[in-house]
Amino acid sequence: MTETEVEKLKLMVVDDEPDNLDLLYRTFWRSFKVYKANDAHEALAILDQVGEMAVIISDQRMPEMNGTELFSRTVERFPDTIRILLTGFTDVEDLVDAINSGQVFKYITKPWKPDQLKALVEQGKDTYKLVKKRTKELRHALRRESLFNAVTTTIRESLDYNSILQKIVVTIGQTFTATSCVLRLVEGDRLTSNQFFYHDPKFSDITLPLDSNPLLEEVLHTQKYQLTQDTHHHHSFHSLVVPFTYQQHLLAVMTLYKWGSENIWQDEDIQLITGVAEQAALALSQAKLYQSLQEKQQQIRIELQVARQIQNNLLRQTLPEIDGVKIQACCYPAREVGGDFFEVFVHPKGDLWLAVGDVSGKGVPAALFMASAISLLRRELSQESPAEPNIVMQNLNYALADDLMSNNYFITLVIASYNKVTKELVYANAGHIYPLLWSHPATLVTQPHYLKERSIPLGILPKWYANTGRCTLVSGDTLLLASDGITEANISKNIDLHQKNDNIPQRTHSSMLNQEGLWQLIQEQPQPLSLENLLNRIQADNHVQEDDQTILSLEVL
Repeated sequence: MTETEVEKLKLMVVDDEPDNLDLLYRTFWRSFKVYKANDAHEALAILDQVGEMAVIISDQRMPEMNGTELFSRTVERFPDTIRILLTGFTDVEDLVDAINSGQVFKYITKPWKPDQLKALVEQGKDTYKLVKKRTKELRHALRRESLFNAVTTTIRESLDYNSILQKIVVTIGQTFTATSCVLRLVEGDRLTSNQFFYHDPKFSDITLPLDSNPLLEEVLHTQKYQLTQDTHHHHSFHSLVVPFTYQQHLLAVMTLYKWGSENIWQDEDIQLITGVAEQAALALSQAKLYQSLQEKQQQIRIELQVARQIQNNLLRQTLPEIDGVKIQACCYPAREVGGDFFEVFVHPKGDLWLAVGDVSGKGVPAALFMASAISLLRRELSQESPAEPNIVMQNLNYALADDLMSNNYFITLVIASYNKVTKELVYANAGHIYPLLWSHPATLVTQPHYLKERSIPLGILPKWYANTGRCTLVSGDTLLLASDGITEANISKNIDLHQKNDNIPQRTHSSMLNQEGLWQLIQEQPQPLSLENLLNRIQADNHVQEDDQTILSLEVL
């Protein structure tokens, strides 16, 4: 059989008159591979044996089954076939039925003119080729889209990077009927030891040599696919090595093996495989980046947990027990670490020092400045004779101002010293919210005293200056120091719209607590005052803590 004969399209002529059949055969045998059928039943048998025809020319008037009925039986199986009906002038009703049902491409009346019929068949051949081409393109596009969707779905459903790689191997191996499939990762133009496999269970007794070093080296060098045929135990198999490349970076190579010498991958399959490889490479790159980010985030979480523990250790977890006073303190950062801090320091000479500070911002940067501030504060308070609070504040500003100003940070801080003998309280305030002082249990008629001696925060100016505030405490007095994370929290309040109608529900609204609202909450707390319960009440209305929250109290017994 010559190459020309192989390329010929198939044409079948059906007519119960032998002379017409021979004439049709002689007309088209040079251009087509022609099949002859004496009636419709023989035509159907030929179709069962040979398959789809490009063109079928059939007479309408035939015994047992006419041309229209023959065509109707071929439409579902061979929708692309071009059907031409030969008919007489008396077959108008059958002709209309055939045309209306979409079974006939053209019809021609007897006796036909050979040139007219040839032109009609050529037109039908061109139409058939165009339909097959478009159908093939559409089928290829649908297959490509289906495979891309399968790979995309596989990746989305995978929980981690290794799971994605394994599912890609299995999906591609099954789709392209590979006997075996192996995916190797590439790092720095070198193959890694990480490999992912697929093997068709129908070939469980076949072990192919998964070593295609020459092909792999060529793909590593050129980043283009390689296809070869080889033998193993006297049996033929094919190897296809495909690169997974994203933005000219080789991420992996996949080798597909197919046992036997038949059903090798066609150009269309190879193009589809390489296209899927490009799509998978993009997904692999994103998955790899995601995995890297996950690992970094996990490392950051671990480091933040350590930092939180260190910060908790910096803040005294066990408050000193001192005769004549009761001390409470709570500190809750909004994130793993924060910028709020407090200090309770008992000097060997007996003075009690209290401090609450707040570094602007949140998170790690604020926590670093917080650690520096509390360390410097303890150094100042550990002196044999500590200076007064305003001088301590000046020294802190001198040590921290350059770093704070260069990084656009500042610290609000209140420092107080209490002498148990004289009961004198001396304090300095660097831009912090006012300390609250009240006498006896807080009731609805009690009003607090705000200690309003205050200056600018630390880190605003190179030199800090302010006078100290002084007052004398008596038995039953309570001093409260808090950060703005407390006073700026939102709290729900009820609005009674109709006081006289109990059936109408009250409407609630949220507003910033402020110091006045904090004092109202303190008044509503059961005695003795518990800062833990007070914070729980505030946090009950704030499901997300927006800022660090610190509060400290000194009660004179």
